Amino acid sequence: MKYWREIIAVTQRILIELLRRRRSLIFWSIFPISVLILSGFILAERAKLPINAAFDYAAPSTLVGAAMFFSCLGGSVATVVAEREQQTLKRLFLSPLNGTSYFLGIFLAHSCIALGQTLLIYTIAAFWGARFKGSILLGLIIILITIISYVGLGFILGTQLARRIEDVNALVAAFGVPLLILGGAFLPAALFPKTLINIAKYNPIYHMNEALVGVSAKGEEISEIASHFWFLLVFAVVMVACGWLCYRRMLIVERRL
Repeated sequence: MKYWREIIAVTQRILIELLRRRRSLIFWSIFPISVLILSGFILAERAKLPINAAFDYAAPSTLVGAAMFFSCLGGSVATVVAEREQQTLKRLFLSPLNGTSYFLGIFLAHSCIALGQTLLIYTIAAFWGARFKGSILLGLIIILITIISYVGLGFILGTQLARRIEDVNALVAAFGVPLLILGGAFLPAALFPKTLINIAKYNPIYHMNEALVGVSAKGEEISEIASHFWFLLVFAVVMVACGWLCYRRMLIVERRL
């Protein structure tokens, strides 16, 4: 119960701070909504799809590519860097708060934001007739694995590469935009030449996108997306393990300073 209370306290502090600033939450809403609407109408026009079918495909790609990428990956990087700049970590050493609780609290805060974005994206997509065709439970599991992957990677980037808050945008753009395009977040992977498809198979965003599109838009079962699902699961475990090790290393360095 002690750890649970600490995790909730860290989560509440981060969410309250975001609510006070509001700008990040507004931008994390405007950007995916814009991408969803543009993608939906472009697919409907160029692929000659009914508007509801176009938004069936646009919603999951927008969620994993535009929404959760910037809120869970970019947001966790920004949180870690800001906490270092504000000396929050040094105050952590003087308090009874456990480092594990702090790590999980940041993860839970960004999970809440991502789940809110999920509801927002699918509510807007439903306005144009889109619907979730597959297993909702399987879809939620894929979304949860995606959140874990992004937050774990965010801890790695935030603790090892970003030193100031100004580094966050450049870091996310340098690593993120090429991976998003190659992952099919903005252009359907079906349009890629075979060479890019072979390269994309090593891109976790490609597997996130294909898995969620398969379940959400096509109604596929886990057996049909097994290769994407297991790739994501292994990737998420590796990211959490590496993120935790990088976080512990950062604490050691901060304690020495």
